[in-house]
Amino acid sequence: MPAAENTQILKGGEFLIKETLAKDIFIPEQFGEEQRMIAATCHDFLRTEIWPRLDEIDQAKSPELMSSLMDKAGALGLLGTVVPEEYGGFGMNFNTSMLVAEATGPGNSFSVALSAHTGIGTLPILYYGNDAQKSKYLPKLASGEWKAAYCLTEPDSGSDANAGKSKAVLSGDGKHYILNGQKMWITNGGFADIFIVFAKIEENGNTDKNLTAFIIEKDFGGITMNEPEHKMGIKGSDTRQLFFNDCMVPVENMISTRENGFKIAVNILNIGRIKLAAAALGGSKKVAQQAVNYANERKQFGTSISSFGAIKHKLAEMAVRMFATESAAYRIGQNIDDLILAFQEQGMADADSKLKALEEFAIECAIMKVHGSEVLDYVTDEGVQIYGGMGYSADAPMDRAYRDSRINRIFEGTNEINRLLIVDMILKRAMKGHLDVMGPATAVGKEIMSIPDFSTFEDDGIFDAEKRVISNLKKAVLMIAGAAVQKFMMKLSEEQEIIMDVADMIIETYIAESTLLRVEKRILLNGEEGNTLYRDLALVYLHHATDKINRAGRSAITSFASGDELRVMLMGLKRFTKIEPLNLKDARRRIADDIIAKNDFTY
Repeated sequence: MPAAENTQILKGGEFLIKETLAKDIFIPEQFGEEQRMIAATCHDFLRTEIWPRLDEIDQAKSPELMSSLMDKAGALGLLGTVVPEEYGGFGMNFNTSMLVAEATGPGNSFSVALSAHTGIGTLPILYYGNDAQKSKYLPKLASGEWKAAYCLTEPDSGSDANAGKSKAVLSGDGKHYILNGQKMWITNGGFADIFIVFAKIEENGNTDKNLTAFIIEKDFGGITMNEPEHKMGIKGSDTRQLFFNDCMVPVENMISTRENGFKIAVNILNIGRIKLAAAALGGSKKVAQQAVNYANERKQFGTSISSFGAIKHKLAEMAVRMFATESAAYRIGQNIDDLILAFQEQGMADADSKLKALEEFAIECAIMKVHGSEVLDYVTDEGVQIYGGMGYSADAPMDRAYRDSRINRIFEGTNEINRLLIVDMILKRAMKGHLDVMGPATAVGKEIMSIPDFSTFEDDGIFDAEKRVISNLKKAVLMIAGAAVQKFMMKLSEEQEIIMDVADMIIETYIAESTLLRVEKRILLNGEEGNTLYRDLALVYLHHATDKINRAGRSAITSFASGDELRVMLMGLKRFTKIEPLNLKDARRRIADDIIAKNDFTY
């Protein structure tokens, strides 16, 4: 796969204070023939094995059906995409694995089972396991001979994962850890052969502060489980409570080192977050496709409902938001790949380079998780609306899509937790000197107290005016975040409403910039011809983002500022969210008309 020809590799979160050049990013149009064939294989598998059996999967009374489907996916190599070739996998790079996640994303409950196995079930061993553990487990996980599950959440520890109460005590002969505890919401729990389990080691009456990770085989014994959970959606995903009762775990099955489990969990969740965004994108595309097909077929007042302006607006907004998600997802996917390569060239081990790169871009992973899951919910909700009464019928596809989409705002850390993390990670990196945020924030503070520059600019390059908008949106974030930090200092964490607003501003800035850069790179590679509608996609999203940033900014400012400070900051926000008017109705209609004519979303 062609890599982005980076002249520089930005740090995680550095997009907020530095400009990214279009030539330095990767866009989905650059995927090669091999990657497209892999995606086509995934689509073919869903079309032949999954979509015709969605009702059967959801109504299955036992886990055998899902397990058999996983076997078929394993035979095609879909369970070993990131596993190195020496362990029976394909050894794909990160961005290609993102494409696989997108391509399998429309598989409803099957996609959940697949991602749990290939992601959180396999990656702890791949990235943290020793050579013996990798040799023993990875080949069987890659082939599907063994299925994997991830056991972190407990009844009293949801978002606070390190508060888990499961305990592991070393046996008298020192050969085993005797593990006891309860885990809940365990995907693939009913048919998994391997469990990645987190517990705290207890020794001499003292319990470790942090979790330790273990590989537990079902045949070790001491494992019981409840019946599958009854859920709102993803009904075909086997989700259970598991109980470990004096489960004897060989000491050699500890992953990494003692008390490193919490770090393992956090880093694996970073991967899960961005992969979830890709899967949500795939789900969005499937729903949108069904919606436009229905809109073209459904007639009211003697004409297809796709001819109505209100429906065109919905179809266009679906396209705009999906295009934006896609642009940002593969931008960051390639950033991760580029940093992995840079670390490897410095002599870092393969697994260490991948973990360090993913940790570096944890901010962007959280951004993508929030945005991708909320775009899926938006697209699905509008899909129901386009179907009208049939959208509410269990006999039409929107019923399942609507119910299944909702979990994604909870998976991999709720969107609220991820919003808090985005801001928290940026501020912590700033305090450690890893990210120079305070310098630019101080400069913005001085700028809003100065006389505005009313001089005109020469717009000779592609999107020069729009790039100034992006630059100003970043200033809006820095202005408000900087003022909030000064106001609340160490108590800012208690002001979650303000943090949420700032996070929304950061998210929209990153997504809008990514979308604009993608279209600019398309033009740089292929010229202006054929990119008119892509311009529309980028500009409609930029206006959407600017409006949302303005509203979030006002909400944040009025939450803590008053008097002259309030007046000055609102003036600054108005200045920094200024954008030239655009006939958004016509832009959306051009996008929608193309979709309707093709009866397909082709962007």
